[in-house]
This record gives sequence, C-alpha cells and structure tokens, in this order.
Amino acid sequence: MGNLFLEGNFAPVEREYTSTRLTVTGKLPDYLDGRYLRNGPNPADPDPETHHWFLGRGMVHGVRLRDGRAEWYRSRRVGTDESGANTNVIGHAGRTIALVEGGLPQWELSEELDTLGVCDFGGTLSGYTAHPKRDPRTGELHAVSYQFGLGNRVQYSVIGTDGRARRTVDVEVTGAPMMHDFSLTQRYVVFYDLPVTFDPDQVPVPVDVPDPLTARTGRGVSSLPYRWNPDYPARVGVMPREGDNSDVRWFDVGQCYVFHPLNAYDEDDRIVLDVVRHPKMFDRALHGPAEGEPTLDRWTVDLTLGKVVEERIDEHGQEFPRVDERLVGLPHRYGYATAVDDRSRSVGAVYKHDLRKGSAEAHRFGPGREPGEFVFVPSSADAGEDEGVLMGYVYDAAEARSDLVLLDAGTLETVAAVHLPDRVPHGFHGNWVPAGA
Repeated sequence: MGNLFLEGNFAPVEREYTSTRLTVTGKLPDYLDGRYLRNGPNPADPDPETHHWFLGRGMVHGVRLRDGRAEWYRSRRVGTDESGANTNVIGHAGRTIALVEGGLPQWELSEELDTLGVCDFGGTLSGYTAHPKRDPRTGELHAVSYQFGLGNRVQYSVIGTDGRARRTVDVEVTGAPMMHDFSLTQRYVVFYDLPVTFDPDQVPVPVDVPDPLTARTGRGVSSLPYRWNPDYPARVGVMPREGDNSDVRWFDVGQCYVFHPLNAYDEDDRIVLDVVRHPKMFDRALHGPAEGEPTLDRWTVDLTLGKVVEERIDEHGQEFPRVDERLVGLPHRYGYATAVDDRSRSVGAVYKHDLRKGSAEAHRFGPGREPGEFVFVPSSADAGEDEGVLMGYVYDAAEARSDLVLLDAGTLETVAAVHLPDRVPHGFHGNWVPAGA
C-alpha cells in the first residue's frame, strides 16, 4: 500500500538551494521589505509503511523581498540529523526561530536561514510549541506547550519582547493530549483538551532510543506516538491571562479534533472561537490527517450559562486558517484558509471568509497547481483588515517546481509570482518576517 504523504509534492527534496536570479511575473509591492519563511518536514529515506507526515528533519524555505525585487530564495535544513524543528518559523526579538512541539528543541537560524544553535529563550524555557501567538498590543509571545513526559499537564508561557520567558503556568488536563494549538483573547487563554493522546503502544521503540518522541526526529522510528482516543472527553478550558490552574473553567464540546483555530475574541460574557474542526484524527489513517473533511466552525463559550454553542461556518474542506495578525485576540471580519479534501489534502484554492456577511470567496490556481498556507501582510501599519497581500507557496505539478504567489487580499486577484528553481514540498507553517523584526 502506498503512502500519500510521500507522493507527489509531499515527497522530500534532495538538495538545499541558494538562488539570487529569480524571475517575477507581475509587480511586487514596494512596501514589502522582509522575508517570507515557511517550514516543513524533509525526511531522509523514510519508510513508506510507517512514515507519518509530521516526521522528519525540518527544512525552511525563504524568499527575501525588498524595493519591489526578489533578492533571493534559500532552502536550508534545520538543526541536525538527530533533531530539526519542522513545523513553524517565526521572527522574535531579532531572532529567526524554527519551531516544533512535543518537547523537542527549537533552533535559531541566521538571516540567511543557516542553523546557529538551539534556542532556549535565554535559558528560560526548554519545551515549547509550534504555535505561539503574538499579542498585537504588547508584542509578547503567548504559548501553550505539551509533551508526553509532563503527564496530565500542559504549560502556558509568556515570552517578552526581550526573548526571555517572563511567566510560566502548569495547567492540569485529562491525560496526555496532543495540544497542537490554543487560542488567546484580550482576557483569556483557551486550551483545547481533545481526544488525540499519547499512545506508547503505537510506536515500537528500539533499545537505543529511550524517548518515544525521538520518533519525530527520524532516528529509526517513524510512527507518531499519538492516536485517536474515543474514551477521552473533548473539552475546552478557559483561564484568565493572569490566572493559574485553579482558575481554569472547563466546558464540554462534541468529539472532534482541532489542529488550528482561526482566531478568538471576547464578546461580553462570551468567548468566540473560530476553529477548523476535524471529525476525528489518527484513528485509522495513521500517515497523516485524513479522517473526514475539516470544516470552519464557530464555538461560542457562554461563561454565564456554562456551555459551548457549536455552529458550522463553512462546510467545505479547509485547513491552515490565518487571520490578520494585528487582530489576534480581537474581533475580526476576515479569515483565510487553504482548501483541502480528505484524500489529496489540496484542491487548488484559497478561501477568503467574510465573517460579518457570512460569505466566502475562492481564488483557484488552476489545474495541477496546489497551494499551501497563505498569510496576510498589510500594506501599512494602519491599513484596513484586507488591505494588503496574501502570500504563500504554490506547487505546479506540470513544471515540478513552486512559485511564491501574492494575491490582493481585497480582490483575490494575482499581484505577482516569484518563480523558484525547485519545488517546495507541502509543509506546514510560515510567516512574513519584516526586516529588523
């Protein structure tokens, strides 16, 4: 039996690139001065029978834009053969940091994406997450981290603008969940305690690999040690930002799994959570997410009545939701997501949701063109919520290479495409990192 997550553009690439002669179709906006960076796994010699999409040493792909030009494209492996963060890449406190979850090392990268060393935030934090959220008012990074060694605890942390953790709080959960992401509002931290949990029987651990989570690094084991657990209660936890474990309130939700919230915000005595909801995860499909269509849903936590109202926003399959980062934790009108289906994981489109109107538009890239995650970049600090561009990598199967594509966020029309010398395999998350950030 084949492994979908090693076929087509899921397959790893063999070499690192440095290219300074990039052609551009269209016109790159002059206001873009920085790097678009995206991370994803690039495993060496994976075993098709056991390989999981989330495994393998990371590879960061980046394009430097300045003065209406594409100055370079670089692809670099992250970390070492034994450990290389493969899930996200951010800029914070003047550093470029490749991120992964589950207690594995984070890695600091140079401006040109070469690995500099392990990042432990100035010795203040070790285990971290792939999904920190930047408070747009303070510039601090908020995060919730998990690892199986913590047992029934996850950790909330706040990293200051100096790059050091100023606060950590341990929070008790039901068991050992894979808590991939969380939500942040102006007043609350929201935990997703959902039924994908650590399963030691899932991974046959060789005697020379004492830690089952080293399966994530490719050292002889390539199964993910987390699996659907139908007996585990699905719930969300709400904690005041300055609270602790004793202040968390828990609310039941229907059985499901959430990798990625779109955004969250406070509304009087309610908390609005827009999430991409999977009906289940890693039950029978053990190579990657393929357990039914992921939909965009709204969960409204009523703090007075003590319950969650669950509603469907959009039934079309989609993932990698993004919002204007200036509105993290605040009311938002627009959200963006990549169209996917349950089999191919891509159907060649990016959605723009208007949550005020309850409508959605799609930009379709055409036959054989497969987009990854797209991020929003405003045209100026005070630009409107959809005044700017969406950018992300698009794979062209006919040419066996990728472009960095920019769309007008208002109209979804193509603004420009930077043509890359190789393909960027389907990976996970990235960000626009402005110069000097």
